[in-house]
Amino acid sequence: MDHRYEISQTLRKCAACYKTFNTMESLVEHMRTSYHSVHEPMCWICEKHCQSFAALRQHLIGPLPKANCEKIFKELGCNICLSLFASRNALWAHKELCPLSRSNNGFLYRGLRNDLRIDNMQRKVVAISCKIVGGGIDGAIDLCARVCLIDEHERILFDSYVEPIRPITNYRYETSGISPLHMRGAMPINQVTGKIQYYICNGELLWQIHAGSGRARILVGHDLDRLFKCLGLQYPSVMIRDTAKYPPLMDTNKNSNSLKYLTKTYLGYEIQTRVQDPYDDCVATMRLYMKMKSQAHKREEWPLVIDPKTCNIFGSCKQSEFEKMTPAQLLEISRSNYYCWCLDSYIN
Repeated sequence: MDHRYEISQTLRKCAACYKTFNTMESLVEHMRTSYHSVHEPMCWICEKHCQSFAALRQHLIGPLPKANCEKIFKELGCNICLSLFASRNALWAHKELCPLSRSNNGFLYRGLRNDLRIDNMQRKVVAISCKIVGGGIDGAIDLCARVCLIDEHERILFDSYVEPIRPITNYRYETSGISPLHMRGAMPINQVTGKIQYYICNGELLWQIHAGSGRARILVGHDLDRLFKCLGLQYPSVMIRDTAKYPPLMDTNKNSNSLKYLTKTYLGYEIQTRVQDPYDDCVATMRLYMKMKSQAHKREEWPLVIDPKTCNIFGSCKQSEFEKMTPAQLLEISRSNYYCWCLDSYIN
């Protein structure tokens, strides 16, 4: 191959995903729509950026992995957290001690708790989960019958059976583990919602809550839209961390993964094998959040709330100016179109 052609091709090769384009105009257009950034999952071997951890997993150990990366990763990589280590001894030590691979079984005393107290700035992050039963003639209407709330140390803050507004017509016992006996003396849903709303807002009004400051708590969960609908709960999106909607945790087609799959794949243990316990779901979502939050990404000066329609830097200059840049320079100025949870580490 002609040396000059190789150089020309390199100049049109995306510095993030390594796709090659026929013209610089096409490369710039790719950067305009791909939103590559330091927050994307990245192969530590070839430094290729991937849109999600599912894509990175396929790159390393999928049906058609990158040959050189697969070879090195098989020797020195952890299949759970996808980390790479300098030696096999370091890898073995990691697998023995990796906190993400241990289940919470028997971790602490379990028991219902239905009191919540405002505690100023303590417990800035809480995880929530609920168990759903059925209402309506055919039992197809989702109703919340139990809700659990934990802190970042996996301690129970609130765990109570809930009396829905509608009558329960299908207890879905196989998965919920809830029977009519549990509903005796259950707390009315309006009271439960009020307690949780008051606690997560932590003394702030809903319209006052914004990212980066204040007293309100970050709320972690999975498929929280469904939970909010069942509970009648409201909370600002800037304070929500939903593992069902977080782009790095979605599949390669940008669809949500189940919490059961995410826990098995990225934490290394199983949940929801029989009756589903809301505490186990809370723990799983909290651990997934902590894992995403702890990523050591290069810090960027960037808004906490990102609107791709207004914050895409490739719309701020003339096309010709970008075409003069190298692929590395284009990547340097490119920004993500989602809020990376690692940024929560910088919130006071």
